Amino acid sequence: MAPPSSFVEFGVQTLHITLIPGLPNDLGALILAFVPYSHHSRLKSTCKSWKRFFSSKTLIFLRQNYVIAPQLLCIFPEDPSITSPYLFDPKNLCWCPLPPMPCNPHVYGLSNFISVSVGPHLYVLGGSLFDTRSYPLDRPSPSSSAFRFDFATLCWESLSPMITPRGSFACASVPGCGKIMVAGGGSRHTMFGAAGSRMSSVEMYDIGKDEWVALDGLPRFRAGCAGFFLGDEFWVMGGYGESRTVSGVFPVDKYYRDAVVMELKNGGKWRELGDMWEEGERWRLGKIVVVEGGGGDASGIFMLDRSEIFRYDTISNLWSKETCVPKKASSDASVGFVALDGELHLLTPLNVRYSTNSRRSHQHKSGKCGGSNPVWNLEGSIIMSLSKGHLWSRPLCAQSVQQYGGIPRLGGGTSRDLHPSGF
Repeated sequence: MAPPSSFVEFGVQTLHITLIPGLPNDLGALILAFVPYSHHSRLKSTCKSWKRFFSSKTLIFLRQNYVIAPQLLCIFPEDPSITSPYLFDPKNLCWCPLPPMPCNPHVYGLSNFISVSVGPHLYVLGGSLFDTRSYPLDRPSPSSSAFRFDFATLCWESLSPMITPRGSFACASVPGCGKIMVAGGGSRHTMFGAAGSRMSSVEMYDIGKDEWVALDGLPRFRAGCAGFFLGDEFWVMGGYGESRTVSGVFPVDKYYRDAVVMELKNGGKWRELGDMWEEGERWRLGKIVVVEGGGGDASGIFMLDRSEIFRYDTISNLWSKETCVPKKASSDASVGFVALDGELHLLTPLNVRYSTNSRRSHQHKSGKCGGSNPVWNLEGSIIMSLSKGHLWSRPLCAQSVQQYGGIPRLGGGTSRDLHPSGF
């Protein structure tokens, strides 16, 4: 693919702008497009032309068509309307803070939301929170809010809310369609280990039209479940529905062992696949990631269950042990499990401390962005390469990481969420 001869085709006026003196603008733009995203905000202050370029759609076009841009991890340490989310570039070992989401003064403590990336945008959907206008005040409520972050303009915008408020739900973007699916969920908050509502409703969001459409609901109530796409099929695994009580007092969730699938091209009907493991084999579904192969197709579905990794067989509907992690994590809830570029990344925290160093001193010592913010010392960042015979490695990024926030869990989702973005 030949480089573009001008920016006119992208709708950007550049007649009086020089990006790099002595070079044509098309060549200068290609050079700047290779700069890691974590440095863009600092480079905008260099000159007016760079500010306009790093805030334009031209940059997005170049990175998507001419630059093999690494995937980024978006980490939400706490409520994103209070604490800034962070981007991490695993390839360049760079961190970049994002602005907080728009704040509603009547609600607080957002958790169990879901984040998903589509193109140059990051979407944050739903969740569970406390509303000062509701009664009783200590009872969490599900949220129907939807927000989108634009990586070019570095701004959040509010979108049309979901039809049904929900948190802890299955969510995935429809491949190549500009749509997002959500299914199930409830009102449970991370501060409460039980109780909360469950639901079976399913919706699809059309990004171009900014509207939600209700689809056929799940066969039964399901919250805390994992969702992903295989081809044109939307899969929903695990989760919990009904509950039982211990000694007639303490509520305990009854976790599902099955999966359900909706084929969008077949009228959007659900089919049930049955149990994926035997009674007593495991307590509940672990953290799920899908590794994409060539052409965007899935090459494997993996689950982290304590210190073991399993692979799912779609034919037999069973999980088989793939490998073990080199070091057992202290807690499943504090482990991050994500797939990036055909590799499985496992991250675990060790401890947290608060830094009072100045911005310049902190950047000099750790190479990260920020000032007087929490600094997390990671116990390890371990990578398993599927193409190298399950070879585990420990990268250099496993040292003091700013605002990492407890390492998120995936699947059901918590306030400490982690999501890959392709920008």
